[in-house]
Amino acid sequence: MSTTPRTLGASALTALFLSSGLWLSACASAPETRPTQDASTPAPAPGKDTAAKAPPVVEPPRRSAAEDFDQAVAIARTGELTAAEAALRALVTQEPKLDYAWTNLGIVQERLGKHEDAERSYRQALTLAPEQQSAWDCLTRLYGRTGRSAALETELRGLLETKQDSVTLRTVLAVTLLQQKKLGPAATEAKRALKGDERHTHAMQVLAQVYYREGKQELARMVLENARDIAPSDAATRNALGLVYLALNVRPQALEEFKEAAKLRPDFAEARNNFGAMLNEAQDYAAAVTELEAAVRSAPDFAAARLNLGNAYRGTGDFERSKAEYERVLELRPQQPDPLFNLAILYLDVEPPGGDPVGRYKTALTYFERYEAQGGKDDRIPQYTKDARKSIEREERRLERERKDQLRKAAELEKAQKEAAKQAPDATVSAPASPPADPHAPTDTSRSPVTPGTTAPGAVSQPGTQAAPPPAESPPAPTPAKAGSGKLADDRN
Repeated sequence: MSTTPRTLGASALTALFLSSGLWLSACASAPETRPTQDASTPAPAPGKDTAAKAPPVVEPPRRSAAEDFDQAVAIARTGELTAAEAALRALVTQEPKLDYAWTNLGIVQERLGKHEDAERSYRQALTLAPEQQSAWDCLTRLYGRTGRSAALETELRGLLETKQDSVTLRTVLAVTLLQQKKLGPAATEAKRALKGDERHTHAMQVLAQVYYREGKQELARMVLENARDIAPSDAATRNALGLVYLALNVRPQALEEFKEAAKLRPDFAEARNNFGAMLNEAQDYAAAVTELEAAVRSAPDFAAARLNLGNAYRGTGDFERSKAEYERVLELRPQQPDPLFNLAILYLDVEPPGGDPVGRYKTALTYFERYEAQGGKDDRIPQYTKDARKSIEREERRLERERKDQLRKAAELEKAQKEAAKQAPDATVSAPASPPADPHAPTDTSRSPVTPGTTAPGAVSQPGTQAAPPPAESPPAPTPAKAGSGKLADDRN
């Protein structure tokens, strides 16, 4: 099979505008840093002898809540989510009124699959700060992922009865409606939010996503470019704009927006996934691996990122890692056929360690069959399966030729050995019977002693002497042929 990387049908960019479970890099309600307490001892009075006195003990200043928070976020960014959860839980136990710490604790818990704990943490943050946009965003996405958007919509409409001017609640309601594919009502709520605050970039993002889904890409671009002008460092806007540029087939600008979003928020899993997917398309697989590994560190259950990471590993020729990522996607999304297609391509393009070629191509065909059985469709499959079957036939013919060649060589070797045996001279020379030995004759010291019942190796008649006959019960063995007198086996046979 050709080693040229194939275009995968399942490496599409994730169609998400809103950031998913992101760390809060800046908080409106930052904690106050506690004043450092001076623990040093008073200076001795002038004139007193201080030589024998112990030096004053200065205790290190107590870490502030902000420092504890930063450390917990740093731990989470390394992918150590269990340790990050413990650090954030310790922080909120010590400082229970830090609303943003509760939000980030919920994010970590959600990524650990602790959805009920995550919801409690988000709601605790909202109890402390009812208008915290990030906590509402996280709660909204959690409800959407767990199929409860309609319940949250009811709750939000009830809250808006007493807080009709809340831009935050209007925006969150718009997101909830968008999750239910109620595009018209979602646009209405986003516009109401913008009427209350025309520079509310989050509401702009929601409105742009409505336009995007309605196929109104130019309108989406205009809204997002306006949002980018208002807040150039908003990574969510940059990621959304990259998706719109892709829809408009302006790929270089899309790549730059994804790259900038990932730079602004290194833990922005969606942006790094989208950037990595485009690097895959450009066949810059090493760079794609870097981006996509970062994406799955931030969001271990992010199936799209793991699928794209499998593609990046496949591009670098790393069979085992690629296969592991595809299989992980199957665990996360058992009903999704895409990883089956990609596994088939992997077996076509990359040789498994220690695998036999025929088994490899047959495995690829099996994955294509499973892909189509689960409803997957791709116009390239007939050609791929045709190529695979041709490869199987070609490999089987090669193996048959090798088998026949080995049999032929074995037969030739056996024939040569038989010919060599026929041509070898008789190692034993017949001699006339010797007269009885004179018991009084002196012993001939030129002969080697022979143990009774054995034959002296290589015994031949010598000039002036006669060989002693062997015992009747042990006929003489023929002398082996000289080295080189027959065909020897070597690596050319």
